[in-house]
Amino acid sequence: MKHMTRRNAIKAALAGGAMAAVSSSSVYGMKAAGVASAAPLKGNIRHSVSKWCFGSYELDEFCKICKRIGIESVELLDPKDWPTVQANGLTVAMAQGAGLGIDRAFNDPKLHDELVKSYEEVIPQVAEAGLTNLICFSGKRNGVTDLQGWENCEAGLKRIIPIAEKHKVVLTMELLNSVGHKDYLCDHTVWGVELCRRLGSPNFRLLYDIYHMQIMEGDIINNIRKYHEFFSHIHTGGNPGRAEIDETQELYYPAIMQAIVATGYKGFVGQEFVPKQADKIASLEKCIKICDV
Repeated sequence: MKHMTRRNAIKAALAGGAMAAVSSSSVYGMKAAGVASAAPLKGNIRHSVSKWCFGSYELDEFCKICKRIGIESVELLDPKDWPTVQANGLTVAMAQGAGLGIDRAFNDPKLHDELVKSYEEVIPQVAEAGLTNLICFSGKRNGVTDLQGWENCEAGLKRIIPIAEKHKVVLTMELLNSVGHKDYLCDHTVWGVELCRRLGSPNFRLLYDIYHMQIMEGDIINNIRKYHEFFSHIHTGGNPGRAEIDETQELYYPAIMQAIVATGYKGFVGQEFVPKQADKIASLEKCIKICDV
C-alpha cells in the first residue's frame, strides 16, 4: 500500500526460481515437498499471503505459484490488482486502497471527512469485485486516552458503517504493535474488541495479527479463544523479526492453528512473514505446511 511504509515491496532481488522444486527440509518434524508435487492441503485453514513480502515477483507469476501451492488468496492489494488475482482463480482476502495509511486514520477527527470520502469511494468497488474485507486503521494515539480514542474512532467509523452494511463489506481494523509502529493506538486486542462492541455492527471487525500481538501482549491462544468472534482476518509472522514461522522463533504455530480451527473460525489466515531463505517460495510453502493442521 502506497501509504504504508511497513508494506513497501522488498527491494532486493528475490533469489531462486519461482517454480523450482523445494528440497526436503524439517518442518516441525514434517517434510516440505516441492511446489510441483505438493500434497493437497487439509482444508481446515483458508490460506492467504501478503504480496508485499514477495515484492520482486510479478503479480501474475506469484498468483500462479500460490495456486499450485494451494493458497486461495493474495492480499493487501489495491483495486487495480484485484482482476489479476481473480483471473488466476484466487481471491483477495484483505483488500486495501482506501484511507490515508497507518498513522493518519480514525483517531484524528480532523481527518474524518477525507477518510469518509475515501472509504465511500472504495467500499462499493470491493463489493462489485465480490470481495469482503477492507482494511482500516486507528492511526496514532497522539496523546489521547483510550476513552478518547474509542470516541474519536467511533465517531468517524459510524459515518461509513451504513455504507459498509449496505454493500456487505467488512471494515477490518488491524491490531499493530506500537513499538515498531510507534504510538499506534489500536495496539491491544481488548482495545479493538471494545471498539467493535461500541460500533455494534458485524461489518466492523479486527485483523488479529499474531506477530504484532505477541510483541504487545502474548497469550495468543487464549486471546484467540476469547475474542475470535471479533476477527475477520488473521495474520502470521515470526517473532523476533517478522521471520519465518518455524522453530527459529518463539511461537509454535501448529498449536496456534489448532486453536483457530477449534473456534470454528471461517476466515482466512494470511502469511505475512519476511522470507529468509534464498528460495523464497520454499519459505512460503514451508510456512503454509506448518499452518496446514
